Parts: sequence; structure tokens; C-alpha cells
Amino acid sequence: MQFIKYELDEHILTITLNRPEVMNALSREMYAELEQAFIDAHRDPEVRVVILTAEGRAFCSGDDVKQIMLGEKRDESTARLRDVRPRPTPAAQAILECDKPVIAAVNGPAVGWGMDMTLFADIRIASERAKFGELFIKRGLVTDLGGLWRLPSVVGLSKAAELLFTGDVIEAPEAERIGLVSKVVPHDELLPAAREIAAKIAANPPIAMRYMKEGLRKSRNADMQEMAAYVGSALAYLFTTEDHREGALSFVERRPPVFKGR
Repeated sequence: MQFIKYELDEHILTITLNRPEVMNALSREMYAELEQAFIDAHRDPEVRVVILTAEGRAFCSGDDVKQIMLGEKRDESTARLRDVRPRPTPAAQAILECDKPVIAAVNGPAVGWGMDMTLFADIRIASERAKFGELFIKRGLVTDLGGLWRLPSVVGLSKAAELLFTGDVIEAPEAERIGLVSKVVPHDELLPAAREIAAKIAANPPIAMRYMKEGLRKSRNADMQEMAAYVGSALAYLFTTEDHREGALSFVERRPPVFKGR
């Protein structure tokens, strides 16, 4: 890949946005690579957790305005805001459908679709240099699924409305205060902090982790009875796995468990 780094180490996959000269602005090619990276992560049994981060001083400044929004290098008849269709943005769908836990390690400003991208993650950790802003309203647009679907459940409807309607950019401490990020750490400690959490996740049984993530996803729209049915079906399968037996046996034997994803 040209604009995305894909590095797997001890079941932890680090996906790094790598277009720092333009603050990791998303071109059409970069969107396609991001989508493919998460499709690959979803399919690879060696991946147990994903860290999403970026090179340079910014996490992501949103769309590459010259290329995507103004149609640079495209025929005027097709110069539109992407090829909009009544379906999720493919890269967003790939991140949201990845069955591995995703940690966004936000190293700098994350605005526009860059902020949306952090919201597609399950856990967000921010450098002290991070900033967040849903700038779509200032461009005469609406936000993607990150802002309209995920943000209200993360910070509440009132705060989401404030951020979406004003287009204000907030600093990392405010993002932590409102629950947008789990924690703020010194800039040089960002990736070590993300890897520490990732290592804890990667050490857990991967099959149960996939069911846990799917359960959280379902809980957004399911009622109590639907969730109870999901829990029952999940447990019925998980009780049959080698990892469950290993978890129980290691507890009895007072030793660290070794999970194999079986």
C-alpha cells in the first residue's frame, strides 16, 4: 500500500495513515487502501486487535478537498462529492464490520472524516496534541455515520448536537471530559499506551472477543429480550470451545491461560 502502513506483531495489527505531508488528508486512493486494510484485518485469524494511528503532526484532516470535493483531475461531469450512494462509505463499513477490537491512537488533530474515523473505533486514546472537530456543517454538508450514528451514543445527544451544529474544534482535555476519548496521555506515550491496552486484549480468547464485540454492536439497537437471546446463543457455543476449557483450567491451576482461538 502507498498511503497506509500495515504492520502485524504478536497478534497486534497497527494500521498507520501515512500521508503526513498533507496532514493525512484522505484521497480516493487512501480511502480504498484504508478499506482494504480493514477487510484484511477482519479476515486474518492472526489479528486479534487493531491499533489505528497516523504519521506526522495530524491524525487526519478529513477529505483531500482538492481531489475529492473539487474534482481535481476528474471530468467536470463527474466532479461530485465522491460518488454518493444510499449506503455506508465503504471505508467506514470496513472499519465498523471488522470483528477485531479497534483502538484509535489519535496523535494530533482529527477533524471532518478524520474525527468520524476515530468514532468508528471501539476505544479512543488521545495524545495531548489531539483535537477533534466535526467540520461538515461549515462546508454545507452533513457528517458521515461517525457523527450522526456513533457520536450521540458516545457523548450524549445534547453534546453531539452542539459539536455537529457548531462545527467547533475541541482540545484533548475537553474530549476526555465529555467521554469522547478514554484517556489523554503525553504525546510520546501515545503508542506505548495503546499497545499496553492492545496487549491485554490480544491475550484474551479471540473467539469470545469477537462475540463480545458483536454483542456491543447489537446492544445499540436491540431490546432486552433480543440481547438475552444473543447472550444465550453465544454462551451455548463458547462453552464448547477449547479456549473456555483453557480459561477454566488455568484458573483452577492458578497459572496464566494460553488461548489459541479454538
